[in-house]
Amino acid sequence: MVDIVDAAPTPRVSMDPGGTRMAVAHYPALPSMALLAAPMHRLAGVRIDPRAHARRTTRLYDRIEVRATDGGAAVEVKLPAGGGLSAPTWSPDGRHLAFTRRGETGGLELWVADARTGEARRLTERSINGVMGGLRWMPGSDAILANLVPAGLGPAPKASPVPAGPAVQETAGRKATNRTYQDLLKNAHDDALFEHFARSELALVGLDGKTRVLPGVDMYSAVSPAPDGRHVRVERVNRPFSRSVPLRRFPRTVEVWDLQGGAPVTIADLPAAEEVPIGGVPTGPRALRWQPGEAATLVWVEALDGGDPNTEAPARDRLMRRAMDEGGDAVEFARIEHRFRDLQWLEGSQRYLVTDYDRDRRWTRTELRDLAQPDARRVLFDRSIHDRYGDPGEPVMRRGKDGTWAVRVDDDAIFLSGMGASKAGDRPFLDRLPLQEGAKATRLFHSPPGSYARFVDFAGDSTDALVLWQESPTAPPNYFVSTLGPEATTRAVTDFPHPHPQISGIEKQLLTYTRADGVPLSGTLYLPADRAEGERLPLLVWAYPREYTDPKTAGQVRAAPTRFTRLRGTSPLLFLTQGYAVLDGAAMPVVGDPKNMNDTLIPQLVDAAAAAIDAAAKTGAVDSERVAVAGHSYGAFMTANLLAHSDLFRAGIARSGAYNRTLTPFGFQSERRTLWEAPAAYEQVSPLFHADKINEPLLMIHGEVDNNSGTFPLQSRRLFHAMKGLGGTARLVMLPNESHGYRGRASVLHVLAESLGWLDRHVKGAGSEAQEGTARAPAVTQKGGGAPAKAPG
Repeated sequence: MVDIVDAAPTPRVSMDPGGTRMAVAHYPALPSMALLAAPMHRLAGVRIDPRAHARRTTRLYDRIEVRATDGGAAVEVKLPAGGGLSAPTWSPDGRHLAFTRRGETGGLELWVADARTGEARRLTERSINGVMGGLRWMPGSDAILANLVPAGLGPAPKASPVPAGPAVQETAGRKATNRTYQDLLKNAHDDALFEHFARSELALVGLDGKTRVLPGVDMYSAVSPAPDGRHVRVERVNRPFSRSVPLRRFPRTVEVWDLQGGAPVTIADLPAAEEVPIGGVPTGPRALRWQPGEAATLVWVEALDGGDPNTEAPARDRLMRRAMDEGGDAVEFARIEHRFRDLQWLEGSQRYLVTDYDRDRRWTRTELRDLAQPDARRVLFDRSIHDRYGDPGEPVMRRGKDGTWAVRVDDDAIFLSGMGASKAGDRPFLDRLPLQEGAKATRLFHSPPGSYARFVDFAGDSTDALVLWQESPTAPPNYFVSTLGPEATTRAVTDFPHPHPQISGIEKQLLTYTRADGVPLSGTLYLPADRAEGERLPLLVWAYPREYTDPKTAGQVRAAPTRFTRLRGTSPLLFLTQGYAVLDGAAMPVVGDPKNMNDTLIPQLVDAAAAAIDAAAKTGAVDSERVAVAGHSYGAFMTANLLAHSDLFRAGIARSGAYNRTLTPFGFQSERRTLWEAPAAYEQVSPLFHADKINEPLLMIHGEVDNNSGTFPLQSRRLFHAMKGLGGTARLVMLPNESHGYRGRASVLHVLAESLGWLDRHVKGAGSEAQEGTARAPAVTQKGGGAPAKAPG
């Protein structure tokens, strides 16, 4: 298990704008605990590395190479030894890569590399401020717009040992139904510390080494150059800061600067977004971006319903645009019936795709519209967000020379890349869709049976050669160039090795089965390669509940049985090396009206779990008397509930979960009601309130600095405290310096050791059907009364 955990991960790959080269960034499998234990500040929902003057990260790259899609040897980027690297970004012309490097003093150095030769150099002696910005290429590819640490910045303010006074908050009769955010600002010292690290200077750093510092030092949270290279959208965070919401909801001013000396133009002054309704959006301009193909036209979205999904409105959002180079006013150019979801412009025209989302139906719709013909609207896609079988795919985008992204158009047709979900599992595809009325899509590529291949990009300007990510149950993922047509050829571009050749022959099969209420379910059953004929193995069920409005989409298969089986980190699949079978991705759908579906969450989970165990046992490879359940986050919440409300499992493992929903009173997951609107539902789904019925052993694991909304570490401590007081069997493992997921090598190995020891002790050594010569399906038992779930909807 240790060798597998330490195996090199698949590198991060990014394509250049022309599809002719790929940057391959390598990184270690897991960081050391020393990196995780390094000092950090937890401010405004942001975790700051004070030494680097940047956001804290646990992934630093150590090597970058460039590979051409037309073949040839890899070109290594030449860098000094040491110093962690950021992920590289391509210049719009595809000739250079920009990235930061951690210098000897800890600051972020700005580097650029020639993609053809690998020669790299540092562009400026000034350090980058990576707290709220970093670096962005200018449209001409000859300069980088960077956030710099302010010149002459002194040391960070220190907290006084004597309090300046109490921390005070006040509410004045206005609703602010915010989630339970973590790492918020708490006092005046937090404010000063945050501002110290958030302030920066903006500068144009040329590839010729010349640096032009723009006037002003401020808290620049978003900076984006216009296609003309003259105008820049700048967002500044303003005081007073909020104690209730994180940085992304702080008050801010949106401006457009003229780099040739014109006065800044204010687009909006936005207050703190503290009063956004559950499921709503802030008022005022949002989702601001530059329109491709225009010199400097800014586009954004505004709510027409006050941002409140409960308000009746004929149209919820409108689209606005303002030509900054022409000095005109903002004009509305479209209204959207439901909530805005995405806007994608088509290359070389005024046409665009706009996608909205109907919250009540959980439905999405994409329309083709044209600025020149505002009344002409054509619906391209109209479907449930959960309908994977009917997913048409996403439009293929291309980055232009001006740095903007637009939908790629070829002979008045666009391309759609999708996952190709089906009853047999995923088979990715690439379609060509003509934009003429009534035209149907033509399939250009479909992943062949027995393997898994998905479209990444076109290899160059031609659409006859595809860059593919390809893998199979026995072959690890790699990148290939495949040509289309009757004389198709395939050529490997990368040769990433098998990460764990010592483990081969893992068996896996797609299981399809039916819940008691008639909802079809599925999961992927994995078996160790060395399982003896007829042997019934202990089973680990790993799952994560998802919510649906109808049984049809809930029952769709969400698996890819032809993918490579990669064992990594804290994956439950690592238990295959220790004599366990694993049912991964066991479907646990919660089906019903979004307004009250959690009223039947418990019986639906219990029935789904019973059906999963039954299906696994019928294969003859699993011992239904020795089954454990486990999950992470909402899956941990599921695990505790299944132990409290059924007798299906011998033991459970719950990682980074929430167990008392009264501590998340303004909704959780997709729950729309507040605690005060549905107190019975909040109580019923909270395992803490049913801790007296958890009579199976439960291992709880949690990161001590979990920053995920709702899953604060107190949740695990309180459930453990309850089980201890009630005489239950539980173990609580709090991981130092770990957040919602676990990254440190020592932490990962410890989680595996704890989990394996727990299951060996409480599951593997329990009574075995194989020993007793029986093979019965588990009975559905609900603790505390209640009936199995009825057919939802």
